[in-house]
Amino acid sequence: MKNKYMPTALALYINYFVHGMGAIILAQNMGFLSEQLNTDSAGISYVISALGIGRLLVLFISGVLSDKLGRKPFVFIGMAMYAVFFIGILLSPNVTVAFIFALLAGMANSVLDSGTYPALMEAFPKAAGTANVIIKAFISGGQFALPMIISVLISSNLYYGYSFLICVAIFIVNGLFLIRLPFPDQEQQQEQAAAVSSVDDNNSARKPSFWIEGLCLILIGYTATATFYLISVWLPTYGEQVAGMSNTSSLQLISYYSIGSLISVFVTSFLVKSLVKPVTFVFIYPLISFIALMVLWAYPSAAVCVIAGFVIGFSAAGGVLQLALTTMSELFPTSKGKITGIVYTASSLATFSIPVITGILSKTSISSIILFDAVVTLIGVVLAIVVNIRYRKVMNAPLKAVQG
Repeated sequence: MKNKYMPTALALYINYFVHGMGAIILAQNMGFLSEQLNTDSAGISYVISALGIGRLLVLFISGVLSDKLGRKPFVFIGMAMYAVFFIGILLSPNVTVAFIFALLAGMANSVLDSGTYPALMEAFPKAAGTANVIIKAFISGGQFALPMIISVLISSNLYYGYSFLICVAIFIVNGLFLIRLPFPDQEQQQEQAAAVSSVDDNNSARKPSFWIEGLCLILIGYTATATFYLISVWLPTYGEQVAGMSNTSSLQLISYYSIGSLISVFVTSFLVKSLVKPVTFVFIYPLISFIALMVLWAYPSAAVCVIAGFVIGFSAAGGVLQLALTTMSELFPTSKGKITGIVYTASSLATFSIPVITGILSKTSISSIILFDAVVTLIGVVLAIVVNIRYRKVMNAPLKAVQG
């Protein structure tokens, strides 16, 4: 029987197509915005940093409130905040005002996450991993489409702000479509999850521990993000300065990385639907990334950079973070919004701390950055081993009969 929430899911995915454009729209329009805001690239980078700050500020609280108030309101609030950001940037007279609107965009991302991820997991309880991973495909689609849109605007001598207004238009049309669509009965699912949890409490072997597998999954939210974030930033520099590639060729490494990521989304979403549990990929993908990073560090060459870029894109950026979240929700099913907030807070912390650490390491050698990434990924592998052991113990333990 066809899932009645398929149209709802499609609308939610379209939001993340726009989010993919929103995540890079400031950088893609840096030249135009520098002129508008009377600043330089450093000033635009300062504005871009507000995206991460805003995201971190409200992630946890929005997740908690999503559990209490429902998913649909947070989806629409996130869409509205994003729309205000797109219009606000075009109206900003200086860096300070633009920073405030960018801060709002970061908050919008968090609010959207807190409503969307739990809604998808509740709409597709038997395929939550697939539902979450597909979000990555739509984000990648948006990031692929925006540069082409901007190229068309530039070649046609059209106003650069149309790229922002297109995002607003998509949100408006999608919002009108989404407002009439059903969302899963959150309260009913939480009651069912609570009932199962109360039964499981009678069997300590089946009771998950937040301080063991829960904490490990939160830390994987950090290590998974650090792995792909670091390589996406530093691989071109490594290719040029260590592997001896030309500037043009080194920049193309990110294309191979992106292709690997996009292919992984489709492969993983198919496999986790019925063949492989998400928790298995939480271990396998970081292990593959670790091996690729060690080869990249030990044998720097143009060919190795190309292959490693693709492999790491496939294994690190193809949905490990989303699969960790899915696994967390399986183990702790009564608070999906709160769980989303916690795991993605750890992810956001990685985007703040990694630039600081790698900035220091870059003063010694670029190679040390790749080695550092390998160490972080190895920590993720160890954490995933613990999670897999505990997951199998919790999920496969025999359920004692309930006396009644």
